[in-house]
Amino acid sequence: SLYILDEPSIGLHSRDTDKLIHVLRQLQQPGNTVVIVEHDEEIIRAADYIIDIGPKAGRLGGQVVYLGDMKDLQPNSDSYTVRYLLGEEEIPVPEHR
Repeated sequence: SLYILDEPSIGLHSRDTDKLIHVLRQLQQPGNTVVIVEHDEEIIRAADYIIDIGPKAGRLGGQVVYLGDMKDLQPNSDSYTVRYLLGEEEIPVPEHR
């Protein structure tokens, strides 16, 4: 079976991310394929395989800018996600939310 999930971590408290990853692994175990669209770093890091589409959002994206797993990440990538995962980029946190 194939399961496609769009941002399953939305609305979860960060302490529940590990529980979600565990549930996703259980779903995968019987030979299922699980495809997840996600922006949560912890879930991305837990992925078996990463496909990053960009380089930006909407009409400024649409190209595959990274295809591989965590161990294959290379510095100075065209992928903002890869640069973030490697610590080359930061996402500024606004002072006021």
